[in-house]
Amino acid sequence: MTPTDARAERIPTTVYPDSEQASAAVAHEIAALIRARAAQGRPVVLGLATGSTPTRLYEELVRLHREDGLSFQNVVSFNLDEYFPMAPDSLQSYVRFMREYLFDHVDIRPENVHLPDGTVAQEQVGEFCQQYEAQIRAAGGIDLQVLGIGRTGHIGFNEPGSGPASRTRLITLDHITRTDAASDFYGEENVPRRAITMGVGTILEAREIVLLAWGEGKAAVVKRMVEGDMTDSVPATYLQQHPRVRVVLDEAASAELTRVKTPWLVGLPSDWTSPATVRRAVTWLARSLQKPILKLTTEHYNEHGLSELLAASGSAYAINIKVFNELQHTITGWPGGKADEDDTYRPERAQPAHKRVLIFSPHPDDDVISMGGTLLRLVDQGHEVHVAYQTSGNIAVFDEEAVRFADFAADYDQRLQSNDPAGVQFYQRVSDFLRHKPPGQVDSQEVQQLKGIIRRGEARASLRYAGLDPDARAHFQDLPFYETGRVRKKPLGEEDIQLTMDLLNRIQPHQIYAAGDLSDPHGTHRVCLAAIFEAVRRLQAENSAWLKNCWLWLYRGAWQEWDVAEIEMAVPLSPEELTRKRRAIFKHQSQKDRPLFPGADQREFWQRAEERNRATAHLYDQLGLAEYEAIEAFVRWQF
Repeated sequence: MTPTDARAERIPTTVYPDSEQASAAVAHEIAALIRARAAQGRPVVLGLATGSTPTRLYEELVRLHREDGLSFQNVVSFNLDEYFPMAPDSLQSYVRFMREYLFDHVDIRPENVHLPDGTVAQEQVGEFCQQYEAQIRAAGGIDLQVLGIGRTGHIGFNEPGSGPASRTRLITLDHITRTDAASDFYGEENVPRRAITMGVGTILEAREIVLLAWGEGKAAVVKRMVEGDMTDSVPATYLQQHPRVRVVLDEAASAELTRVKTPWLVGLPSDWTSPATVRRAVTWLARSLQKPILKLTTEHYNEHGLSELLAASGSAYAINIKVFNELQHTITGWPGGKADEDDTYRPERAQPAHKRVLIFSPHPDDDVISMGGTLLRLVDQGHEVHVAYQTSGNIAVFDEEAVRFADFAADYDQRLQSNDPAGVQFYQRVSDFLRHKPPGQVDSQEVQQLKGIIRRGEARASLRYAGLDPDARAHFQDLPFYETGRVRKKPLGEEDIQLTMDLLNRIQPHQIYAAGDLSDPHGTHRVCLAAIFEAVRRLQAENSAWLKNCWLWLYRGAWQEWDVAEIEMAVPLSPEELTRKRRAIFKHQSQKDRPLFPGADQREFWQRAEERNRATAHLYDQLGLAEYEAIEAFVRWQF
């Protein structure tokens, strides 16, 4: 990536292709610091963060310990924060998090580990916080502080309103922070309302700071932190005053930075021979001016930093026509290709006329939420459509929903005078477990099984509504990485990849659809996509003949949508088709009324999907293209 541009960015920022490469780079820097201090016979004091962001960093440090002999004997650690109250052995405890991801796997001395105590009596919290500050000073101060960033702009748990002089203290958590944590606690109502956190002033006293951020969901707040004015409404902006701070991002988290999104505004060179760059610039200009593309003039280009594009292309008219036609060619009512038609300017091939289509759905409802209209269109147009449900989605079923099914099944068995008392006993055990289950406890295997059955039945009902036989066209993979009964999953494993390869080889599709919606807050979409990509790469290496005639389309919609400049296939939906899509989503009754894990958006998924589909159609209309009720959008992933 281009080095930091001082005209826009106020914090040195490095962008890596993905979070794995970024995490590995930072882990190796930390390892070098540990080793350098060890060679000098000196300790190194690390400030550590929790949450999903640093997990890959800790995994790499553990690997370096096991495989490269990196010792943590000279490491002293101080963690940023902890929920209050919170028992150290609780599933959501940051004490437990650090043990599971780092401390139990390296040779750090127990006496060198310091974490805020979520069990201290409330009247003693103030004294504890003062002692925590004193311990940091006694250790010589923090040499390197690792940070993440929340959607409110918080670092640690320093919520909006936290000033640059704030110290370690008990703080009340912002509603947005509690909403974001809801998935870890199996519902927002179970999230603690307070936490102990290092203050912004404590953090700023670290000699060096590195802040990590991954994913599209962090892009907006990253831009405010890096390019915005310092303000206590976004506490992370105070990092701008630190002499040795760095921000490390993956490409998705950098998407809103000026040098990435609109580099011409800060005078950075752009490749005007790239159709993608030209389309991004022209659609940005049209949207900024709220004008159709074909009404953009020479003056518009010159006055908004795009004179170089104008010079490279000859005239505004030529640019406008080119980009307008590119967008026009993305629109198709035939997502499987239109047989016996010239497909030169269509996003999909005409042949074969009837394609085998495999739609991968990370959870049992992502298919209809994100591309339900396209799924219905593919079925209506005679293609052989299969749906692979990659995970059971069992943790997203409310306990009361499982109790309702357990009661029904037990009553049904008894009314039939079932000869299988074990069945009745099974449902009785499930019902008893759930009635006495404390908040946050992991479900028993039997409960996980029942919740998986509920979601599987809903998926089958949805496919029947779409006109598919679920016995022949539904494939429930239940990928092992997911089946922990907890929000926190296992890493992607060999079995996950092999199951994906086996299914692909069995169906040999002409079209694959997969979820490219990587803002899913607990990462299931990201892992599922990684399994597909790795399976395809291996099949390529094996020279699978069928793969040469297969295209892979990425959909979004559950958590966000593709930018109009990225879209390569836009499938318009009529009002009637949008209604059919909604009804297919409604078959997933356990997810109706309110989802268990809503993420940042409190609306039901069908509402989000319709809003995004309508917004995409509105954008096409604003840019001067045909007006539709709604549009589902796709981007092609090149093998």
